[in-house]
Amino acid sequence: MHQLKKYWILLFISTFVFSQEKVTVSGIISDISNNETLIGVSVYVKELNVGTYTNEYGFYSLTVPKGNYEIQISYIGFETIVEKFEIKENTKKNYTLKESKQELQEVVITSNIYKNNVKKPEMSVNKLSVNTIKQMPAILGETDLIKSILTLPGVTNAGEGQSGFNVRGGAADQNLVVLDEATIYNTSHLFGFFSVFNTDAIKDIKLYKGGIPSRFGGRVASVLEIYQKDGNSSDFHMNGGIGIISSRLLAEGPIIKNKGSFLFAGRSSYAHLFLKLTDNKNSAYFYDLNTKLSYKLNDNNNLYLSGYFGRDVFSLNESFVNTYGNSVFNLRWNHLFSDKLFSNLSLIYSDYYYGLTLDFIGFNWDSGIKNYNLKYDFKHYVSDKTKLYYGVNAIYHDFNPGKIEPTNSSSGINPDQLAKKYAFEPSAYIDVEQQITDKLSINYGIRYSKFYRLGNEEINIYANNQAVTYNQDFDIYEKATPIGTKYYGKNDIISQFGNFEPRFSVAYILNDNSSIKASYNRMSQYLHLISNTQSPTPLDVWAPSDDYLKPQILDQVALGYFTNLNDDNYTLEIETFYKKLKNRLDYIDGADLIANDDIEQVVLNGEARAYGLEILARKNNGKLNGWVSYTLSRSEQRTPGRNSIESGINNGDWYKTGWDKLHNISVTGMYKINEKWSLSSIFSLQSGQPVTYPNGQYEYQGITVPTYGQRNENRLPTYHRLDISATLIPEKNKNRSWYGEWVFGIYNVYSRKNAASISFRQNQDSGNNEAVRLSIFGIVPSVTYNFKF
Repeated sequence: MHQLKKYWILLFISTFVFSQEKVTVSGIISDISNNETLIGVSVYVKELNVGTYTNEYGFYSLTVPKGNYEIQISYIGFETIVEKFEIKENTKKNYTLKESKQELQEVVITSNIYKNNVKKPEMSVNKLSVNTIKQMPAILGETDLIKSILTLPGVTNAGEGQSGFNVRGGAADQNLVVLDEATIYNTSHLFGFFSVFNTDAIKDIKLYKGGIPSRFGGRVASVLEIYQKDGNSSDFHMNGGIGIISSRLLAEGPIIKNKGSFLFAGRSSYAHLFLKLTDNKNSAYFYDLNTKLSYKLNDNNNLYLSGYFGRDVFSLNESFVNTYGNSVFNLRWNHLFSDKLFSNLSLIYSDYYYGLTLDFIGFNWDSGIKNYNLKYDFKHYVSDKTKLYYGVNAIYHDFNPGKIEPTNSSSGINPDQLAKKYAFEPSAYIDVEQQITDKLSINYGIRYSKFYRLGNEEINIYANNQAVTYNQDFDIYEKATPIGTKYYGKNDIISQFGNFEPRFSVAYILNDNSSIKASYNRMSQYLHLISNTQSPTPLDVWAPSDDYLKPQILDQVALGYFTNLNDDNYTLEIETFYKKLKNRLDYIDGADLIANDDIEQVVLNGEARAYGLEILARKNNGKLNGWVSYTLSRSEQRTPGRNSIESGINNGDWYKTGWDKLHNISVTGMYKINEKWSLSSIFSLQSGQPVTYPNGQYEYQGITVPTYGQRNENRLPTYHRLDISATLIPEKNKNRSWYGEWVFGIYNVYSRKNAASISFRQNQDSGNNEAVRLSIFGIVPSVTYNFKF
């Protein structure tokens, strides 16, 4: 009887609470020192065990029953705010957070953050704060965003000196990289030694390897989402760094105090200037500029104008000059319809240019891709347990495969413009984030994308609609000869595609410190990088999908276990994944890709797959912190014959992709000795890059001709490297606003001669065949002075 009475009392209380009228608390959370909005701040109501996070613009909204509550505002690296107040009506409540200076406070903050990360249905997502990145070893004195994400599980690159990065066995062109929502097509300066991202200007970084929200589309491997700082609207500040190879400078301040701000940041390398003092005519350098203007119209409306411009120049004896880089602009309008409905309207322009000048031949080559993008996103905070995200996106693509012009009247080169290509890519999406029970949370959504390949262009027509033919006598694929052409006028539809892309992720909480998660993603990619290298280089060409270059379609599933240990001082994440890809491009043997106006004649559609296990163990607090990541994975592709007669590429067998890395280990450590000195190091070890070595040779008319086996059946030697850096912060003069620090770094401490490639030749003296290893970097010391005032 007593138990029954207790049951009815609990039922009455829960019914009463549920039936109470609910109200909404919402607002903006920012840094008290500069009014910079903060992304991912935890807002938690202890009594109800409910919470939320600030979005990309620092906005939060939480719906609760009327009553007296204790609200906790916490963010890594900042002091926690705990406030008790009565909520009687819809309330707008803004908060400003102060950087934490005491170790005890930092432990409290991280404890709350890491517990929430276990409970969220978000998985296959890695975040690195800018402060963490700046503590990692500096490459030639400068911290690097791309080098930092390479320390995470599931992330590698094709090899030393290669640009781009690879995620879970995907190609570099399958990563969507967005800076303030604008697409970046090449992430590297100096062929991968630096990234295009100036960490001084960056506010937030998030890498999605799976469980990708429906608002993202157009790529099938990952999304790297980066947001620039808004600029300090309180006071004017400058900071920068002077190094041996490059320097940088950032200026920020108010346009109208506490209402509008500006940010300008520039970088440039200047090592090439020292080469001019010698007889060396070779040169390689880069420069870039980040800009941001922010203005608060009123409590419900904000405007942002952001941009990036960067260029790399590489020349050999002034007869070979290669210039490439990104340019992006984004005009954004944030509008708050109500305390539950937030919107963001963006007008975006992206341009990737690459050019080539060959004086010894006498021509200039220009090519590139441009995007014009309009997107409108909404975040609807329906209740404390349900959030809706929905929106539309429309992208117009303008491809320039190549334009050739003579450099002078005697060059003998005729001007030529390869046929420009155009495409339109609209899409719409909806995502739902829902807490079903105290232990079960889910995210689910769907994206529908269309792709229209548009004229103005003359298209080849082939017999049996096959642009590649199979020569059965020689067992090779060859270019087909067109049997005619068809002209499509401006904006005529040459071909079109449509795809539904469902997304789903779920988290089940085992206890306060651990959970299991699962996710499924389907994604479509309509753009193809035409390249015969393992990663993006300035000579790569982007092409749209059509009747011959089919859209890539990905299905990925993942399962993971997440736990916090020892009062959240340690975290452990274990994930396994499997992904399958349709319509992965493969090239016929001897494919000519550069300046090819009929690229469909040298490519075939195949398939790819990748699977693996990822482990990430972190130490979150104390003087020594860092993480260890390990990935065991396989990445393969194949292109079988189109019928029973054809043998396919590589005899139709699965073969390792150029970015397959069976083992990948990274150890990152940061140690604070005292208030003046801190140390950091990264050790990396990974399986060598797959390559194809000759397996024999024969002589033909006195010429030695090598023979080859199956594709990528060999590997370069195992890659490993240790980087270290030390930071010295001199004692600050309290009467001066100047802050300075010295950063001493060593790249590749033990000067490992990692092989970028291995070539084979005949020794002229002995006549024997020999393998020659090409190593790009040995040990590289550096020193940089960073300052701020």
